[in-house]
Amino acid sequence: MSQPLTKKIEDRYYDEIRMHENEDGSELSILNLGPTHPATHGIFQNVLLMDGERIVDAESTVGYIHRAFEKIAENRPFYQITPLTDRMNYCSSPINNMGWWLTVEKLLNIEIPKRVQYMRVIVMELSRIADHLICNSILGVDSGAFTGFLHIFTYREHIYEIFEEISGARLTTNMGRIGGFERDWSDAAWAKLHKFMAEFPDAWEEFDRLLTRNTIFMNRCINVGPLSVEKALQYGFTGPNLRAAGVDYDVRVAQPYCSYEDFEFDIPVGKTGDTYDRYMVRQQEVRESLKIIRQAIAKMPKEGGYHADVPDYYLPPKQDVYNNMEALIYHFKIVMGEIPVPKGEVYSCVEGGNGELGFYLVSDGSRVPFRLHFRRPCFIYYQYYTEMIKGCYLSDAILILSSLNVIAGELDA
Repeated sequence: MSQPLTKKIEDRYYDEIRMHENEDGSELSILNLGPTHPATHGIFQNVLLMDGERIVDAESTVGYIHRAFEKIAENRPFYQITPLTDRMNYCSSPINNMGWWLTVEKLLNIEIPKRVQYMRVIVMELSRIADHLICNSILGVDSGAFTGFLHIFTYREHIYEIFEEISGARLTTNMGRIGGFERDWSDAAWAKLHKFMAEFPDAWEEFDRLLTRNTIFMNRCINVGPLSVEKALQYGFTGPNLRAAGVDYDVRVAQPYCSYEDFEFDIPVGKTGDTYDRYMVRQQEVRESLKIIRQAIAKMPKEGGYHADVPDYYLPPKQDVYNNMEALIYHFKIVMGEIPVPKGEVYSCVEGGNGELGFYLVSDGSRVPFRLHFRRPCFIYYQYYTEMIKGCYLSDAILILSSLNVIAGELDA
């Protein structure tokens, strides 16, 4: 039986330790950061070669929660794939859901009503706010500032209450359908949305005052884990981490979807790509998301319904399914993939909480995808983490990891 990966890495490091000894005679040591360490945002591991508190070398091990989503998807009809997408970046599940539906709709050549597009924009921007809220508040916790986290996390619950009104779920939402939403939004959902939009902006500015200009927080973050434009592009960075390095690439602007071209918003960028820039970009992106949601609410078309007119792919209303045999049969056929789909090859992407979230779908005309690949932004930019932390102190490595917002579910699809 082959040695476990971690054991192989440790053996290599032990050889390196025997070769290297500091001038004062002190030895290097090995430290396992993870896989179940509180500082790792999920289950993954970094084996660190340490000279005291300073990191000499590092190697990552991933795959602890690899669930073979892509292979599972090749054996599931389109409607049964949505719950898989929930479990990638579970901090902003609805963006994953909408990204998947947009891919399927691109394959099926379905045109979505403007009202549905605006509703999707609202949901995705609420998800982005929740994602950035988690990242920045926990970055504060990792630097020792606990108060802001306790204060602002209440509003994450308010966002989840809106999701619950829309879909019936909070975290893994399974939200939407091919062509739109399962049902129109209730008055309670709109009331909770308006309440959130009235209260959250002031709370976000209060969180900003608590943390952004805090001297200890600034000293801990500025010039820690800088990222150059060249390295960011070489490693395929996207999202806030790329924009923090100074590149203004945003899928919502570069390749607009869901009528994002109808909204006015800015793309925040940083200069050095360090931990503080990554924090500041996300702070400003929350404000831009609020701006987009306000515009979407104000411009929301009154007509258009909550789904496209695609009876071959859109599930019948539940009341009909429970009371009508034909509707029940049709519901079964759609869920089990008995409705034919065209052959084709499409790539569709959205601006996820961590960057470009893409779906590469190949259909051979059967009931399940011939091939489905998830482009997970976390998996791509995490490859550079070990290079970023070499020469840093251990405490800095924790902050760098937190500011990158590595989500294990997205890392290990």
